[in-house]
Amino acid sequence: MSKVHFIGIGGIGVSAIARMMLQEGKEVSGSDVARSEITDALAKLGAKIKIGHAAKNARGADLAVYTPAAPKNNPELLEARRLKIPIFSYPEMLGIISRDKYTIAVSGAHGKTTTTAMIGKILTDAGLSPSIIVGSLLKDVKSNFVAGKSDYLVVEACEYKRSFLNINPRVIIITNIDNDHLDYYGTINGVIKGFSEFARKLEPNDYLICNPKGKHISAAIKSVKAKIIDYAKAPRDFKLKIPGEHNLDNAQAAFAAAKILKVSARTAKKSLENYAGVWRRFEYRGETKTGAAVYDDYGHHPTEIKATLSAAREYFGKKKLFCVFQPHLFSRTKFLLDDFAKSFKDADIVVLADIYAAREKDPGNISSELLAERLAGCRKNVIYLDSFKKIAAFLTREAKGDNVIITMGAGDIYKVGDLLLQ
Repeated sequence: MSKVHFIGIGGIGVSAIARMMLQEGKEVSGSDVARSEITDALAKLGAKIKIGHAAKNARGADLAVYTPAAPKNNPELLEARRLKIPIFSYPEMLGIISRDKYTIAVSGAHGKTTTTAMIGKILTDAGLSPSIIVGSLLKDVKSNFVAGKSDYLVVEACEYKRSFLNINPRVIIITNIDNDHLDYYGTINGVIKGFSEFARKLEPNDYLICNPKGKHISAAIKSVKAKIIDYAKAPRDFKLKIPGEHNLDNAQAAFAAAKILKVSARTAKKSLENYAGVWRRFEYRGETKTGAAVYDDYGHHPTEIKATLSAAREYFGKKKLFCVFQPHLFSRTKFLLDDFAKSFKDADIVVLADIYAAREKDPGNISSELLAERLAGCRKNVIYLDSFKKIAAFLTREAKGDNVIITMGAGDIYKVGDLLLQ
C-alpha cells in the first residue's frame, strides 16, 4: 500500500496512524470537516488535506482508514467501497499494528491519555525505545505518534463502540470505569461489560493493572485469566509537575506498568516527576492583556470536570477562577445533566458555550441554556453566551490581575483561549 487516504484525518487517533504512514514514506491524503492544529501539522509533514468530505477525495487510494465517528453514508466511505479499496477503521488499524508488538494498552473512562503518556515517557527514559500512540500531543515531540525501535507499543485504548477490542494487548491498564458513552452502551452495566470483554482478552501470562477496589472495577475483572496488579499499592509520594489527586492515581498506574517491564523504581520515579503533561490537559496557554492566566483542559465528563477544578483550586488557592465549559455531545449532556450541574463547585464563575455536536444532530430537547438553568439552581454566577467572541469579550472585561481562566471541553473551546491571547 503506497497511497493511504484517511477519512476524519483531524481526529486525534486517526491522525496518529497518518503520521505513522508518513514516516514510512507513504503518500497520505485525508479529509475532515474543518481545519485544525492537527490538520495543519499533517499538511506541513506532506499530507494532502481536503476540508469537507467528497467522493473524489478517496479516488486513487490503495487503502482507506476512517474514524469510528464517520457516518455510514459518508461519501468517501461509499466511494471506497464502490471502488473495492480496502477499508479499515482506526481501531482495526490499531489491531493490525498491535498484532506483532508487546502491547501495553491503557484504558479507562478518565486519565488514559495522561497515563499512556507517562508510561511512554518512562520507557523512553529507560532506553526501551517504545512506539507510542496517544490521544493528545506529547509535549516533547509535539506529536501523538512516536516510532520506536523496540517491540514495545504503548497505546491509548478507547472504549467507545468497543473500539479497544481490536487491540492485541499483553498488558492492560484500567484507570477507572464511569458512566460515559451511554449513547452507545445504554447503562453503566453495558460499560462494565465492555471493559470485561477487553480484560478477558489477556492470557494467563499477561497482566491487568487496575485498582480492584475502584468503583465498578471488581465486576469488570471477575473472569480475568491474567495476573492482576493493584496499582493502588504502588508508591504515591511523587512530586509531580501537574496538580491533582487524579494525576497521582495515573502516576501509580504508570509506575506499576514500569515495574512489570523491569524498569527500575528510581528511573520510573524520576521520569514521572519530570513529566510535564500533554496538549489540552491542564495546559498553560499564556496571559491575557489584563494579566489573567489562561489554561485549557480536555475534560468533558462531570467526573473529569470535578477533578480538574479541584486540582485547580488546590493549585491556585483563593484566586478567582473562571471556568469556560463547552458541553460535548447532546446525548452526553442530556444523560448526565444533573451530574454536570453539580460539577463546578470549585469555580467562582461558570461560562457556558453552545454544545459541541461532534457526530450528532441537534435533537431539539437539550441545550447549554437548559444546562445553565440547571446550574443556576445549584450555584450563583452562571452565564450562557452564544459565541466565542462574546465569551472572549466577557472574560477580557471581567478577568483581571491574578485571576485564572480555564477553558474546558472536548470540542474547539480552546479557540476562546486563542482569542484572549491574540
